[in-house]
Amino acid sequence: MDEMKKPEILSPAGDPERLAAALLFGADAVYAAGKRFGMRSAPANFDEQQLQEASRLCRAQGKKLYITCNILPRNDEIDELPAYLEQLDMVADALIVADLGVMRLAQKYAPHCDLHVSTQLGVVNYETARMLWDMGASRVVLARELFLDEIAQIRAKTPPELELEAFVHGAMCMSYSGRCLLSSYLTGRDGNHGDCAQPCRWKYELIEPTRPDRPMTVQEDGQGTYLFNANDLCMIEHIPALCRAGISSFKLEGRAKAAYYVAGVTNAYRQAVDSYFASGCDPAWTLPAWLAREPYTVSHRPYGTGFYFGDPSQNTVTGGYIREYQAAAVVTGYEDGYLIVSQRNRFCEGDELETLIPGEQPLTLHAIGLQDEDGEPITATPHPTMTVRIPFERPLPLGSYLRRRV
Repeated sequence: MDEMKKPEILSPAGDPERLAAALLFGADAVYAAGKRFGMRSAPANFDEQQLQEASRLCRAQGKKLYITCNILPRNDEIDELPAYLEQLDMVADALIVADLGVMRLAQKYAPHCDLHVSTQLGVVNYETARMLWDMGASRVVLARELFLDEIAQIRAKTPPELELEAFVHGAMCMSYSGRCLLSSYLTGRDGNHGDCAQPCRWKYELIEPTRPDRPMTVQEDGQGTYLFNANDLCMIEHIPALCRAGISSFKLEGRAKAAYYVAGVTNAYRQAVDSYFASGCDPAWTLPAWLAREPYTVSHRPYGTGFYFGDPSQNTVTGGYIREYQAAAVVTGYEDGYLIVSQRNRFCEGDELETLIPGEQPLTLHAIGLQDEDGEPITATPHPTMTVRIPFERPLPLGSYLRRRV
């Protein structure tokens, strides 16, 4: 077998703070959106100046910036796209597109950008992938419904220069490749334009027409009844299988998630991939125990492996979010034996905290001897983003996190 190439770690960036977290914790590339034409409207996203600054930041660190332009545009939006694409031409390393018309416009108005075809197009076979390569795509983001052996077949029957990207972690959509009308039907919010209300996550009851006053639950746990809810995807324990299938880029979902989530998940996959390749891709490699634990320190639904191993029936669950940890603070400095941190969630004198440091295993830190920014003793940190001083034996990289079990 040819020597495997280390896959790219591709992280989400919903705003500049999340972009900084992704880069600090080891992403090779980030994907982000402008204020329009992207499939996520909930995050703050980036205005024109912020996109330019994001581009400069990524290139200064040798990282790549991919901009989503992956809505399914109507006629009036098509008319407005050329000017937007021209704006992105010297900013983005690649544009992520889901529509063939947008792809052709991008080739004309953003000729310096590579073209990545979004999972929204639903690529499930090698013939479509080859056609997209012939049309000018440098990468296809494969449909989430593919099994690993199908991905391996696509890899074997497509030009080696064509990159294959696949989601390996994060929320899964119950609709085929994300093309869903449920939100539009129930709320008037168009999921295919990035405004999904996520009705698949809602609780539902069954109504029998002759007994409209007697709603019945279908299946219930302690949190409610869910009909369409999907497991979150987590493939960190299956890095070797993903690499053997020929996936070029490991995509982490989460542009609407907090910066702490981006940091934690990026760090976990960065270290897992590096560990596997440091072993020489040893068939006997196993995921270090501390990395197996890391995906559980961010907010998540119950984890599964999606369609990768051919059993999509395990992909539907009945529960909501699991939050075992929360971000307590972000490290902003070190002075005279004290970590200087900015509070993110309340913690108190005596609490046991844990570090999230780029490239390092977590350390335990006891919040003893807390001070406010003026050096006065305090017993709690009730105010959002307040500055706190915590005694600690060493400085930590700026942007590291302190987290607390909840």
